[in-house]
Amino acid sequence: MANMRELKSRIKSVNSTKKITKAQELIATSRITKAQQRTAAASPYATEITRVISELASASSLDHPLLSKKANPKRAALLVISSDRGMAGGYNHNVFKKATELRNLLEERGLEVALYVTGSKGVGYYTFRGEELAGKWTGFSQEPTYKITHNVRRHLIDGFMAGSEGTAKWREGLTGPEGEPVQGFDEVHVIYTEFKSMLSQTATALQLLPVETEVKEEEMELGEDIVSDSQSTFVADYEFEPDADTLLGALLPKYVSRTLFSMYLESAASESASRRTAMKAASDNATDLVKTLSREANQARQAQITQEITEIVGGAGALADSGESD
Repeated sequence: MANMRELKSRIKSVNSTKKITKAQELIATSRITKAQQRTAAASPYATEITRVISELASASSLDHPLLSKKANPKRAALLVISSDRGMAGGYNHNVFKKATELRNLLEERGLEVALYVTGSKGVGYYTFRGEELAGKWTGFSQEPTYKITHNVRRHLIDGFMAGSEGTAKWREGLTGPEGEPVQGFDEVHVIYTEFKSMLSQTATALQLLPVETEVKEEEMELGEDIVSDSQSTFVADYEFEPDADTLLGALLPKYVSRTLFSMYLESAASESASRRTAMKAASDNATDLVKTLSREANQARQAQITQEITEIVGGAGALADSGESD
């Protein structure tokens, strides 16, 4: 059994660590609330632009570079959204694992993968392994804004529009020589963490570009006779000025950009939720450890007292025996 001094030192150390983890837990809780508020604030715009794009798609020819799959894709961009700070449990590990799986699938298809990373943890992870990064951005994983994520969003759109045979202009954060054009790509994939609940966050792979279109056929229910109404809900018919193809061409890049920004918002909320869960578990473990160490300290103290009493009684008995012999 450890002596009293060692046990007291460990109890003090664990209590100090517990203060840190508890503070991190409270900070993460407040940041989750802020992240959810940012997501809610962006929701009306997201809903409306999605509705408008849907209406435009139904009235247009769907002939746009962001919707067109390349006939012979050669190069794909892979954006990995990680965190700037640690102490977030398995948050980053799950992201890197999903990124590795997707990268292997893309390489099996014969595609060259251009790796883009946001978050200091991701940059450090790939740099340590000697991976070449086409672009890296850090410092905003917990508080992403539309302005600060502009370069990464714009580059992915411009690079896809250029294709693997073309080039896009250099932007801040790209690792190529400053001012020189950067090779484009034929597909864009994103690894981010989807926020499902305070206790559940899932690393997710999504193909951002080309935008996948889905055509749904709606059946119209007729009434029993010519004058009766059906149960179908009729959607208003829109007239577009200018034409639907022109509007789709103008709004589709904004829609893609907004979609990518929403992934940053979800990742920020997921990071804080994962950190809160990890720090709460650490605080609970620290509490249990302090109880165990305190119990051991009490037992050691009791054993020490018992030993002292035994020594005193034994010493008194020895003195009494020596007095009688005299």
